[in-house]
Amino acid sequence: MEKRISATRAVRDFSEVLNTIKFKGVHYIIERGGKAVASMKPIDEKADFKTLGELKGLLKKLPRLDEELDAFAADLEDIRKDQPPVVMGDLWE
Repeated sequence: MEKRISATRAVRDFSEVLNTIKFKGVHYIIERGGKAVASMKPIDEKADFKTLGELKGLLKKLPRLDEELDAFAADLEDIRKDQPPVVMGDLWE
């Protein structure tokens, strides 16, 4: 079940919201100013989450590119050359 609540209510009733998520499986959409900004839902305990510390081992298990690596790098360089220059200005505009 999905429910929409305001950020104010989520803060005010945080403990109740967490209990509803845990025990009833409710998925909350948190809104600010009438627009969705976040969601809270039960975590999938069966999901195979990995830690950042496990990343190195996972990367070593990936297939090697070897001979394809040079061609891939050349393709990326061709793409980069064809792109227009980036004009840096005020990042907030």
